[in-house]
Amino acid sequence: MADKNVGRPTKYKTEYAEQAYKLCLLGATDKELADFFSVTESTLNLWKKEYPEFSESLKRGKIEADSLVASKLFHRAIGYEHKAVKFATYEGKITDKVEYIEHYPPDTTAAIFWLKNRQRDKWRDKHELDIGNTGDKPFIVKLEGELDEWSK
Repeated sequence: MADKNVGRPTKYKTEYAEQAYKLCLLGATDKELADFFSVTESTLNLWKKEYPEFSESLKRGKIEADSLVASKLFHRAIGYEHKAVKFATYEGKITDKVEYIEHYPPDTTAAIFWLKNRQRDKWRDKHELDIGNTGDKPFIVKLEGELDEWSK
C-alpha cells in the first residue's frame, strides 16, 4: 500500500471547500477554480478525490447555480409578473407613488431553448430517418413525408 505522505505536500486547505462553493454559485468552471487556487485542473481533480468535503461543495454550488438559472429561464419562457412602484416627481421631490403589477409575457426564445434542451427528441431542428439503401440509390425522407430519390 502506497504511503499518502510521500511526495510534495498538498496546497489544499479546509477553507477551500467553502470558497469553491461560493465560486460555483457564481458560475465558476473547474478551470476558473484551478486558476483561483493557483493549481492545475489535474490538481483540482485530485482534491475532488482526496477531499470529499471539497468535492461535495463543488457539486452543491454548481447544482444550486444551475437550478437558479433554470428557474429564471422557465419563468421567462412562461411569462411572469411582479409588484413594482412608480414615483412621480416635481422639481426633484417625490410627489406621488403608485404600486402596480409589472407583467412580462412569455418569451418565445426562452421557451424554444427550454424545450430543445429538455425534450431534445421532440424539439430538435433536424430529424433524420434512415430507411436504408435500395440498390445504388439511397432514399431520403423529407419533412413533408415524401420519398425523394437522391443520386450524384
